[in-house]
Amino acid sequence: MKDVTKISFIGTGHMGRPMIFKLLDKGYHVQVYDKYKETAETVVAAGALWKDSPKEATENTDIVMTCLPLPHHVLENMLGENGAIEGMRKGMTWIDSSTTDYHNTKHIAGVVAEKGIFSLEAPVSNLSHMGVDFANVAFYLGGDKPGFDDTEQTLNTMGKKCFYVGEIGRGQTVKLFTNMLYYSAMVFWGEVLLITKASGIPLRWMWDFIKASKGNCFATEQMTPFILDGSYDYSCTLEITVKDTGLTVDLAEELNVPLPIGRIVEERYRQTGDKYPAHDNQLLIVKLVEEENHTELREPGFTAPSKYGANRNYIMPNKFEEDEYGRVKPKLPASYKSPEYHLEPNLIDVAQILSNFMAYVNYASLHECYMLGRNMKLEQGLLKEVVRWSVGPSWVSDHEDSFQPEKGVLEKMKALEVANKNLHLPAIRKFLSLYLS
Repeated sequence: MKDVTKISFIGTGHMGRPMIFKLLDKGYHVQVYDKYKETAETVVAAGALWKDSPKEATENTDIVMTCLPLPHHVLENMLGENGAIEGMRKGMTWIDSSTTDYHNTKHIAGVVAEKGIFSLEAPVSNLSHMGVDFANVAFYLGGDKPGFDDTEQTLNTMGKKCFYVGEIGRGQTVKLFTNMLYYSAMVFWGEVLLITKASGIPLRWMWDFIKASKGNCFATEQMTPFILDGSYDYSCTLEITVKDTGLTVDLAEELNVPLPIGRIVEERYRQTGDKYPAHDNQLLIVKLVEEENHTELREPGFTAPSKYGANRNYIMPNKFEEDEYGRVKPKLPASYKSPEYHLEPNLIDVAQILSNFMAYVNYASLHECYMLGRNMKLEQGLLKEVVRWSVGPSWVSDHEDSFQPEKGVLEKMKALEVANKNLHLPAIRKFLSLYLS
């Protein structure tokens, strides 16, 4: 590995800033650029050096990192006027940590290779941001192995795990299918919460119930608070989620993978993107189904335990939990536990059906997405490992070797859906039609 100390970082948004702070903390010299200079104010205050163009940002550095929202942003910053390539020299490595179209990455890699520059795609996952930003970051590296060897130490400074997965395209495949596992759970969980409310089950109680069940996953455990407080999560824009789901469906078509659940999910995100501003919050996917049903999934007086929730000044107590795999999450204050309710047995039965249905969704989505990885020629052992570090506290993926969905859960869910026929539940109805046909 080279002794790399000078980094160019292009993109100082929600994803880029935490990585820049880590680099600065470890003594790296970091030069930064972003189209919106105000997004770099905090990292510049911490010691990063602002530059007025991608070209200037890359001069006299060893590694160029791009962390940008959309494929065309990467193309413009790398190859456009005053682009990064103009300031780069032979022997450098370009690392793109955006979630993007891998064909775009391959095109740019071909251009920079003419100057003797290595290229790596390095999409990044993060399992927990309710107070522990980027504690579990994993990078999925595809591209030039010499570039990976030269930069592995720097990548480990910014994250917790690195997976070298082979050629460009495989890293994005891993990122897209693991993202889809989250997006799928999010779409179905919003509709499950509608049934929860319509059934008379307290939403906060259901949050505690699902966290202790086989239906638990990142969406249910960590994103529910942003629904209950109506903030819809400030950490990521709707534009990103619409882009990710669209790219995943495009990849599925390229790899001849049916992806029926993914297509249901992509359609719902596309509908959400058509209705709400692109830069609004990512969980508007839930607001869409709330408005379609003329209701709100709120817990009065509740605030998400995160600076990305309704209280933007929230400070998480410095208490964390680490699981058997080394994944870290915040230990929530006792005040976030649901008040004690004495629910009738029939309501507890409904909650159990809903949690078992979420486990079924997570199981079906997992195996659907594995098909993407296998068709990209990724080994099953690697796929299981990257899911563990991308999907987070998913009971199903953590127990996939022994778990089988409960027999009859879909029939029970169908009965619940019929009992709630006045609710608009497009994803659930399409899923049940798909798996009960």
